[in-house]
Amino acid sequence: MIFKKFVGLVAALAAIAAAAAVCLIAVAFAIYAGLRDYIGPAWAAAAVAGIVALIALVLAFLLTRKARPKPVKGDSQNLTAKLIELARERPLVAAGAVAAAAAVVIKNPRVLTAIVTAAFASRPPPAPKR
Repeated sequence: MIFKKFVGLVAALAAIAAAAAVCLIAVAFAIYAGLRDYIGPAWAAAAVAGIVALIALVLAFLLTRKARPKPVKGDSQNLTAKLIELARERPLVAAGAVAAAAAVVIKNPRVLTAIVTAAFASRPPPAPKR
């Protein structure tokens, strides 16, 4: 059942991609035919190539731009700093969490390195109160 839906989805996406390709070729030919009489065949082909390149550049920019989340107002500490502070205030809770995550830590040494680094990091001085 799931495989049947997946195959249907892939077929629908392939049909949409084929229709988009046909439309793009038709638009490119229409632009070429419209410009050929005014600027000549070579320049019309160059104009079509430039327009397609500009469209590709805009699409690439839109698809690859990074999302910029809005910073939370009034929150100067990130989640990692809060977790480290909690672990320093309640060492038994931290020990329980470390024991529960031991299987993950053993399989991935980078996680162990990050935890050890965070545990032994020096605390920043408290911010002056205003």
